[in-house]
Amino acid sequence: MSFPWLTVLMVVPLVGAVLVAALPRSRPELAKWTALGVSLVSLGISLAVLAQFDLDSGGFQLSEQHEWIEPLGVHYALGVDGIGLTLILMTTILVPIVIVAGWNDADGARWSVKTFFALMLALEGLVIGVFAATDVFLFYVLFEAALVPAYFLIGGYGGARRSYAALKFLMFSLAGGLLMLASVIGMWVISSSQGDPSFLLADMKDLSVGTVEGRWLFLGFFIAFAVKAPMVPLHTWLPDAASAATPGTSVLLVSVLDKLGTFGMIRFCLGLFPEASEWASPVVITLAVISILYGALLAIGQDHMMRLIAFTSVSHFGFIVLGIFALTSQSASGSTFYMFNHGLSTAALFLIAGFLIQRRGSARISDFGGVQKIAPIMAGLFLIAGLASLSLPGLSTFVGEFLVLAGTFTRSTTAAVFATLGIVLAALYILLMYQRTMTGPLREDNRGVTDMVPREIVAIAPAVVLLIGLGLFPQPILDLVNPAVSETLEHVQVGDPEPKTPSFPIAEGSSK
Repeated sequence: MSFPWLTVLMVVPLVGAVLVAALPRSRPELAKWTALGVSLVSLGISLAVLAQFDLDSGGFQLSEQHEWIEPLGVHYALGVDGIGLTLILMTTILVPIVIVAGWNDADGARWSVKTFFALMLALEGLVIGVFAATDVFLFYVLFEAALVPAYFLIGGYGGARRSYAALKFLMFSLAGGLLMLASVIGMWVISSSQGDPSFLLADMKDLSVGTVEGRWLFLGFFIAFAVKAPMVPLHTWLPDAASAATPGTSVLLVSVLDKLGTFGMIRFCLGLFPEASEWASPVVITLAVISILYGALLAIGQDHMMRLIAFTSVSHFGFIVLGIFALTSQSASGSTFYMFNHGLSTAALFLIAGFLIQRRGSARISDFGGVQKIAPIMAGLFLIAGLASLSLPGLSTFVGEFLVLAGTFTRSTTAAVFATLGIVLAALYILLMYQRTMTGPLREDNRGVTDMVPREIVAIAPAVVLLIGLGLFPQPILDLVNPAVSETLEHVQVGDPEPKTPSFPIAEGSSK
């Protein structure tokens, strides 16, 4: 039996969470260092998993399978393809960044410091399990369990409206989860009627599901994932949560937890319901374009820095969903690459904005001005993160966005054209925010703002290096995801459309 790498990768942060929670409340520094050490061990294990991964295979690797609830056909089954492994790497990279950046975020909070970092590790372990689960029941259990540490991170630490934001997040997520549970039960009933019941993803893919039944079951999964994604009109919990939570918690929500939605669309909507996915794609593409434009327009009108960044993510997730349901190899690869890089760019934006807000004591953009004169390092890193968010060529987010739009153009020119407007709007909301906060004369109220300290620079540096490095050379991530994307689209039984080229009339008598 091969070594259970994925189980170890999931269990290490969960055990670390228990260990941190068991530390004395009077030793907050010990809790911080222990949490950081555990997160770095998890990162090391994920890199070891990557080293063993065969880039030429599109199927699941490092698989583990054990019977769990035999009468129901439930298995403890894990495995990763290139898509799942990419998102696991993103998670294990971001958690140490968040821990270092949020080193003092829980000091003096309502709950203890050790609980704050224990919840972060618990969330990391559960999310890794979701990305690796190859049993539908196990996926659902971990998908819902991840809500628990997220709820307490929002409700226990942050601003004055944290309790309201945490409850709203929980209610939206539970409502979507109940719909997915109904579809999971429906799939089990169909599985039972066609032989021995099984929740294994490979077995459920082979089920014979009627057209009408498949479309209803697809909707149950899709709505649950659309809440997480978050797509318009199911997005309203996100700005409240992002503005009430600590910056680190906002990163875990938007950069990590919300990826469960778009990952689920690829793994389960396309994987289990290929016919329904193709049937629903025109409507989903329309909703994705609406999310792109609506999120961008609302971001432009925001004065609260954290709400602005949250609305940018509504727009960015629209691009990701657009790429998934355009059902082309370019757009799907771009979506997965976009997920990875959105995690990095949004993390940098949230964390640097958090540093600014902590120093100034205000989250209102209109309260800032001229900060680059007294905090040049912070201003420079904030600019890089902002340029990544608007997908400037040369940064990794541009590659993902370009692939999404190029792939979408071959499927729906109209959707691609409207989605491209989101790029123009992104330049507006990012550059206007930077101009109002960093440039111009220094306001008297901002003279107490100090530049970033070494700990904060160390926290942000890995994200900036990856954004630049993968912008110049994106092939390592694309080589990882492309085989899995090809296998997924082959299962959906769609091929790339012929490229659309303009035709020009040829004058009579001219050479052809």
